[in-house]
Amino acid sequence: MIKSEAKRLGFLSCGISKADFLEEEAPRLEKWLKNNMHGEMHYMENHFDKRLDPRKLVEGSKSVVSMLLNYYPENTQEDPEAPRISKYAYGTDYHFVIKDKLKQLLQFIQEEIGEVNGRAFVDSAPVLDKAWAAKSGLGWIGKNANLLSKQVGSFFFIAELVIDLDLACDTPVTDHCGSCTACIDACPTQAIVEPYVVDGSKCISYFTIELKNEIPQDVRGKFDNWMFGCDVCQDVCPWNRFSKPHNEPLFNPHPDLLSMTKKDWEEITEDVFRKVFKKSAVKRTKFSGLKRNIDFLK
Repeated sequence: MIKSEAKRLGFLSCGISKADFLEEEAPRLEKWLKNNMHGEMHYMENHFDKRLDPRKLVEGSKSVVSMLLNYYPENTQEDPEAPRISKYAYGTDYHFVIKDKLKQLLQFIQEEIGEVNGRAFVDSAPVLDKAWAAKSGLGWIGKNANLLSKQVGSFFFIAELVIDLDLACDTPVTDHCGSCTACIDACPTQAIVEPYVVDGSKCISYFTIELKNEIPQDVRGKFDNWMFGCDVCQDVCPWNRFSKPHNEPLFNPHPDLLSMTKKDWEEITEDVFRKVFKKSAVKRTKFSGLKRNIDFLK
């Protein structure tokens, strides 16, 4: 019943796992933090125990309901010379779009089943989204540390409801990366330091979104023309041959976005920025941040 309602709300798929301590992830996360792979994302160090145990986040929680929402666009930026934006940021900020759907799903569960308490999460809380999605059988964690699915690739958002309702769990799927190293070979900044491990502090997404200071000079010329985020490790992944365009109107880009030329971007004004990215996730980097990124590509 929950899964069919999730589908009706537009989610690609929905899987369920038991709200429990993430035993395998604990040492992995600890090592990743210890090796400073989170760079200046200091928030990653907070709430270590909550990140690994949803019962510490939501009192009495019993199940984690994970969902995927497709964002693969029908069309991409037209000018091959133009600075590039990660596909996930083309339309309305996904936090708003997904939060709304999750609230509807929780309401549905409460109406159908009775008093069920829980919280909705969209990558803005200490929740290891990919680990839960993998546990729920929605895909496997690939060598680029993204969740991959045989059916739909990896151009999707992950979100979850953590609820105090006991539900039947799904089983994880097997890894289908095989001997492929396409993502590792293609990463412009060699951020995939070993299969399944991404050094966040070397990732183009980190430099263009998370890093608030100046971008270090030693990565100049390595950004492959990305000004906000980066899709390289997903674009080269063979499983993304199966990506199909989303049907979420809110994820459609502002009419001007895809047609902007290299010159348009280099001369962008704050007014244009505000108009094109009115409700977009790109607002996170602010006009000054995007301008810094565009200048860094010159």
